[in-house]
Amino acid sequence: MLGNGSAGPASVAPERGWRLLRSGDAEGARNMALDEAIFEQVASGGCPPTLRLYGWQPPAVSLGRFQELDGSLDLAEIERRGYGLVRRPTGGRAILHDDELTYLVAVREQDLEQGGTLHGSYRQISRGLEAGLALLGLPSAMGTERVGPVADRSLAAVCFAKAARCDLTSAGRKVVGSAQMRAKGAILQHGSIPLHLRSEDVLAVMPGPAGDAGLLRRRAAGIADVLGRDVSREELAEAVIAGFAQALGLSLVPGSLTPTEDQRASELVATKYGTPAWTQDGLPPSP
Repeated sequence: MLGNGSAGPASVAPERGWRLLRSGDAEGARNMALDEAIFEQVASGGCPPTLRLYGWQPPAVSLGRFQELDGSLDLAEIERRGYGLVRRPTGGRAILHDDELTYLVAVREQDLEQGGTLHGSYRQISRGLEAGLALLGLPSAMGTERVGPVADRSLAAVCFAKAARCDLTSAGRKVVGSAQMRAKGAILQHGSIPLHLRSEDVLAVMPGPAGDAGLLRRRAAGIADVLGRDVSREELAEAVIAGFAQALGLSLVPGSLTPTEDQRASELVATKYGTPAWTQDGLPPSP
C-alpha cells in the first residue's frame, strides 16, 4: 500500500546511482528543452538515470502536448502579467508554474523494476515523491481516476482541477501533477509540486465560470497550504531528494549538465520549444 512505508525500497539498477541535478530557475522553453535533452542522453546510455529539480523564471503556463490552444486560456492576460507560454513534450492540461518545485525523472525502463508499464512506472516514481512529502509531515497517495476528459466543462483547461492516477493527492486534494512520455525504451516523467496554489492567478489566465476559484481550492492545494505553515522551495527539494533515496534505495550523486545536453537544449529552444509552430499547434521541428 502506498504511503505507509511498509513496502520497503523499490528495486533499481544496482550498478550505479542516479545523477542529481539542481538546475535553479529558467524560462519555460529552456526548462522543457533541458528535460528533453537530458531524456535523450539517458535513453542513449550517455548519462545515468537522472533526477532534476528546478523552477521557472518568469512564471509560465505550460500546455499539454496535445492540448488545443483555444479560448480556455487568456493569452492577453498571460502576456500582460509577463508570464511565459510553452508546450510540454508530455500530455495533460495547462499548468501555471509559479510558486513551485518542478521535478524531472529521466530513466531507462530497465532502471526501474516496474519500468515496463505506464502505471507501474508512475507508481514506482511516485513512491519517492510520497516519501519526500511524508518527511514534511504530509501524507499522500496516488489518484484513482484514469486520465481522460473532465466530466463537466468547468475548469476544463486546468491540470490541477482533476487528480488522475498519475498524480498525488492529500486529504482529497491534488498536490502533485505529473505527466510522462516514453520512447526508445526510456521514460521522461516530470511534474509540478506547488508550494502555494493561488487559484485567483490560475483562473486569471485560464478563466472559467464564477465560483471556479472555490471549486479549484476544494480540488487542489499547495504543500504549504495543506501543512498550514511556510515551506521553502529548498526545504521541499531536500525532502524530495531524501524521499527518492529512501523509497527507491538510491544513491543520488550531485552532478551537472554535460556539454552535449547543454548544446542540445539550446538547439531545442531554437527549433522547437521557443517556436510559435510548437507552442501554438504542437508541430514538431522540420527535419
